[in-house]
Amino acid sequence: MSYLVFLLEEPSAAEMLKGILPKILPEDINVKYIVFEGKQDLEKQLERRLKGWQQPNSAFLVMRDKDAGDCGIIKQRLAEKVIASGKQDVTLIRIACTELESFYLGDLKAVEQGLEMNNLEKRQKEKKYRSPDALSNPSEELYNLTQRKYQKIAGSRLIAPYLRIDGSNYSHSFNILVSGIKRLTEITGEI
Repeated sequence: MSYLVFLLEEPSAAEMLKGILPKILPEDINVKYIVFEGKQDLEKQLERRLKGWQQPNSAFLVMRDKDAGDCGIIKQRLAEKVIASGKQDVTLIRIACTELESFYLGDLKAVEQGLEMNNLEKRQKEKKYRSPDALSNPSEELYNLTQRKYQKIAGSRLIAPYLRIDGSNYSHSFNILVSGIKRLTEITGEI
């Protein structure tokens, strides 16, 4: 039996993954979520949690938001902790640019379906929604776009099952996340 372990900065990321993983993972992979209390807590505990994981046949995905930070620096800092844990061969790091909400803004049809709203999908043609990873505050943008209907955890739970995983999401970082998860499923098969 194989395990795919997600180390996440916030509960809404776990809710998003719960919505998309059934479309990606084979049934024989068990999923575990380790949710931290923000990005500082994730970075502080990452090495220790990876070292402490004793379940054989496990692969790991570390995910956090970029927020206002430098993606390269954040990824390097996380990579150093992963290397120190000794689990670098079975761990991928993914950065959500800029926030998890960029994933949702990249697929307004999913937002429309999940929140049971009308006329959002047609707004995907607007420039800012064709490049949601470039938005400086995607969570605020999504909150305003949905007329305050979007809430982080509940919204993630509602929208995620409708997110397309075929590469058509306008969020490049979402598509990279999905391809990384697919790659990890191959790794778990080789462990």
